[in-house]
Amino acid sequence: MTQSSNTPPSQIITGKARLAGVLGWPVGHSRSPALHNYWLRRYGVDGAYVPLPATPESFVAAVMGLKAAGFRGANVTIPHKEAAYRLADELDHSARRAGAVNTLVFRDDGKILGLSTDGDGFLASLEACGMLPQPQSRAILLGAGGAARSVAAALQDRGIQVAITNRTQERATALAKALPGVEVLPWNEWEQKLGMFSLLVNTTSLGMEGGPDPLFCPDLGQAAPELVVADIVYVPQITPLLASAGQHGLRTVGGLGMLLHQARLGFREWFGVDPQVDDATQEYVLNSF
Repeated sequence: MTQSSNTPPSQIITGKARLAGVLGWPVGHSRSPALHNYWLRRYGVDGAYVPLPATPESFVAAVMGLKAAGFRGANVTIPHKEAAYRLADELDHSARRAGAVNTLVFRDDGKILGLSTDGDGFLASLEACGMLPQPQSRAILLGAGGAARSVAAALQDRGIQVAITNRTQERATALAKALPGVEVLPWNEWEQKLGMFSLLVNTTSLGMEGGPDPLFCPDLGQAAPELVVADIVYVPQITPLLASAGQHGLRTVGGLGMLLHQARLGFREWFGVDPQVDDATQEYVLNSF
């Protein structure tokens, strides 16, 4: 059978293979194994990346076991990001700002380095599309969870003014306290103030297939013509929010780019190769859904 141009060669796994994986509970939904193993094959790296289901109670033991077994590190997903933050021996700037860790690196000196790549991955996805706002512009984020804090911190670090809104006001207030300078808008008022912003980001699971409100679609009628609408949800690729933005003639950015760009940073740390996020990568990951 003829191999397609988008099919990488067979994976290389020897006794010297570099190993990494993704820790979560549950973890079966993760697209990370498909993505990382695609890159391993594509770049001819001797290694493997595996799903690692771990309960909250077993998380610390699981991390220490991976470290003792010679793993290079691991991604961390729900519900372990805050536990990973507490466990890491050292934190990079993004992790300290985000208050959470999604990437662990087991260093040669025995220490565990904690990174947060979500915010930088999000900015890279905007930059790749030519839609990263200019410094001093304004962005509004829907949601006040871990993803919102990561994205808000990254935007602030680029000199962008950030406002957030959340259905639960207390969570929004807590996030603003953790990131001084973040403005809080009431959930029932933000749609009327869209004309003030250059970027709208949905950082919640609203609009996600199988999520709490898969038909989530706020009113974008007050948006400025230059507004960029981004969604970190990537299943479906075109969420109701993005579809509505397109109907209003607004530029949009889907969540797949953030997934790919945040993964790139961890891959570089574990496997020593800086992979490309290109059309072939996106096509492969989309076909793995």
